[in-house]
Amino acid sequence: MADRQAQLLATLIVVFTGVIWGFYWVPVRALTELGLTGAWGTLAIAAAAALLLSPVAYQKRQQLSQANPVALASLAVGGAAFALYSIGFVYGRVAIIALLYSLTPVWSTLIGRYVMGWPSSRIRLAAIMVGLAGLAVMLGAGGELPLPRGAGEWIALVAGMLWSIGTTGMRAKSVLSPGPSAFIFAIGAAATALILAPFFGPLPSDIGNFAKPFGWALATGGLWWGLSIASLMWATVRLEPARVGILLMSEVVVGAATAALFAGERLASLELVGGALVLCAGVLEVWPPRRRGVDTARNGT
Repeated sequence: MADRQAQLLATLIVVFTGVIWGFYWVPVRALTELGLTGAWGTLAIAAAAALLLSPVAYQKRQQLSQANPVALASLAVGGAAFALYSIGFVYGRVAIIALLYSLTPVWSTLIGRYVMGWPSSRIRLAAIMVGLAGLAVMLGAGGELPLPRGAGEWIALVAGMLWSIGTTGMRAKSVLSPGPSAFIFAIGAAATALILAPFFGPLPSDIGNFAKPFGWALATGGLWWGLSIASLMWATVRLEPARVGILLMSEVVVGAATAALFAGERLASLELVGGALVLCAGVLEVWPPRRRGVDTARNGT
């Protein structure tokens, strides 16, 4: 019963994290408008998060020193994935970037099944097929090949793959508490953004009033990369990676809605249909286990 409650709480946390991250593009683009273009805004956010989490990491330094190297690497890879995802918002439409990143269940299931040896149900495989169909409809809505277009979309696709690798390692090896996990996550993101930032453009010299970008970076690092990521790290090790990826699709709905309201990025009819199919994939993945639990209870088994 305790495991069931923990999994339910973990599921709710992942969904809520997706909702919160549906608004994440707002501070990313705000920092871009304030002068931190390309990957520099993401670097500022991740560095601020690492700074805010450093006291927790210091307090738990013994736990970090004894952690499994694979677990630490997995957390850093997860941070790298989120850094790429963050950069993608600068170069692509919010809903499309979020959907490409939401392909994580596909990669997670493949890694879990063929690398880790974890079983995959038929329902999950069906959910993946529906999700891929939805993605194809969205990317091919303009009559073109259903492939990513532009730097932002390709970055988001790679980010989803890296997130799948990271969550698989976290589930298999990580026993770190949420605070230190979020710190390593932020360090991985900051390192990735620092490496990539010069390739997207030189460090801006005309940032202007430093207080505004610093405030945005600090608030974003604290809320999104600190609080929500720490919660997500707790939930990730209690759920299968494919489930985490699918549940995070709640971000797609919120991101598409907020982008339409605040940035005028409205989806075409076929894109909406494709998005609905992707969301149906999430319903297929989450609903059947609950239904089986209800049927079992009714049958007294």
